[in-house]
Amino acid sequence: MKCWVCKRQARGYGHSDLRHPVGDARRYPIDWVFCSRRCQEAFHALYGHWRRMTEGRIDALEVAMIDPSDVELAAMRKCLKAFGEAAGEIGFAKPLGEYSEAEALQVIDTIVTRYTEAMVEHHEATKYPPVRGLKEPVSDPFADLEDDLPWEEKS
Repeated sequence: MKCWVCKRQARGYGHSDLRHPVGDARRYPIDWVFCSRRCQEAFHALYGHWRRMTEGRIDALEVAMIDPSDVELAAMRKCLKAFGEAAGEIGFAKPLGEYSEAEALQVIDTIVTRYTEAMVEHHEATKYPPVRGLKEPVSDPFADLEDDLPWEEKS
């Protein structure tokens, strides 16, 4: 199953809807599962906001935004150069409101692509813990193990 928030593999965190009695299938939505406590808390913050809005306790125009992490903020900063290049191709003199649909989609695609690349770069850089004495982290610490298998013939 995938995490409801970030779509990574779920790891045992779930949600129980306590409005329904024990034994009622609606108490345990099977698709509301999460990979981490952080995603579970993000879901519950949004879910609680949605419930308050539907019950009329808060203004429907108010939108809750989860604060971005330091990694996400760094990825956003890396998008600035890509955004500048895309806007430069279209022309800086042209106001954003006058972009055609194709030009707006080009800018959005550029920003989303760079953001995704920045997040992947960070993930890959922190995928394996650094090994003392190595300047850069090993990309695959088990890459050389296939040469050490005793049952394989060495040529």
